[in-house]
Amino acid sequence: MGATLLQGLFNVVDTFWVGRGLGPTALAGVSTAGFTVWMMLSMAELSAVGLTAVASRRHGERKPEEAAVAVYRAFLLAVTLSVGLGLLGLFTLTPLFQLMATPADVTVQGSASLAVYLAGAPIVFTYFVMEAAFRSSGDTRTPLILLAVSLGLNTILDPLLIRGIGPFPTMGIQGAALATLVTRAFGCFVGYRWMVQRGLVRRSMPSLRPILQMAWIGLPVAAGGALFSFVYIILTRFTSQFGTGALAALGVGHKVESLSYMVCIGFGLAAATAVGQNLGAGSKERAVLSGRVATGYAVALTGVVGLAFLLIPAQLMSIFTADPDVIAAGTSYLRIVAVAQVFMALEIVLQMAMEGAGYSLIPWIPSSVLTLLRLPLAPLLSRPLGLAGIWWTISGTAVARGLGALWIWRRGRWVDRVV
Repeated sequence: MGATLLQGLFNVVDTFWVGRGLGPTALAGVSTAGFTVWMMLSMAELSAVGLTAVASRRHGERKPEEAAVAVYRAFLLAVTLSVGLGLLGLFTLTPLFQLMATPADVTVQGSASLAVYLAGAPIVFTYFVMEAAFRSSGDTRTPLILLAVSLGLNTILDPLLIRGIGPFPTMGIQGAALATLVTRAFGCFVGYRWMVQRGLVRRSMPSLRPILQMAWIGLPVAAGGALFSFVYIILTRFTSQFGTGALAALGVGHKVESLSYMVCIGFGLAAATAVGQNLGAGSKERAVLSGRVATGYAVALTGVVGLAFLLIPAQLMSIFTADPDVIAAGTSYLRIVAVAQVFMALEIVLQMAMEGAGYSLIPWIPSSVLTLLRLPLAPLLSRPLGLAGIWWTISGTAVARGLGALWIWRRGRWVDRVV
């Protein structure tokens, strides 16, 4: 959980320096670009989720050599995907921002930030695989150490590259993106060397079938995340009619909420690894208990976060901006999504626990349908309720997704999945 919280803080730190140093237009630009970055991170999960299901099962079966080979294949998959998707994104930058209907000045800022991220896609994808390799072996401390060092370096580099302090060039919004990529590259390089030393990765001849197996396991998760991000891109189009302040509030509110999301991801990753290892060891009862305990912890913590959203939303928003319009719209966002935090914990942790068993397709279906429902609901509710209608759409569908994941988990069919 600590590692995933640090993961989310990369975006939070970037948002802080951009909002405080470059103003609401740049903040809206990095916020709108952030939904595409989120889509890229979701696609990076394809390799990581597939690797977690396969490698944790092999570790549970006491076959570390086979797990190490799976890690190498996951790296090959990640590099191939990242290069293709990065190039595709660079060629479709203009249509993407046209789809979001962002103002011209916001489009310029957002495109500049997003182009840097897309060019560095291989760094992001391989970083996810590296983390999954350590976790699958039961080592969660090493990714935490690497992320902590990387985040510290990112916090230092951000203002230097954004503002051009000392010998550094003034790069503005692109400086924030570059700082993140440089520090992630450092963590990835060090982490890979440690993996080689510990025997967690083993080179082998590329074999298409096991690579496709990992891709198939991870595909529903990646597709669900990409769909989630795409829906937010369309929601940006609806939100833009309420002005630049509303756009910035959507992005900043989403980033603040991402800390709660990362708590859920942390416990979900723990659950996925424990479920995979216990099923590999032949203990279905302990696999069920792992998911239940992880979910309980996540629900408790997200309940505290939801309470903070209700009690001090304006104070949370003011960390990132002094603009009164952004703070007002963001305060409304956080209060409305507060109740959804607990249900987000149910959805994410239970889904990821089932993914650890290789059971990823069925939970994806209701989650995706409910996510798509945001597209007709948002403009429908925004007519009588204004901007709050969009916020209520996000919150209500999140609650429904959590209930859907709980129902699928309780059916119990995931325990019989063979990987």
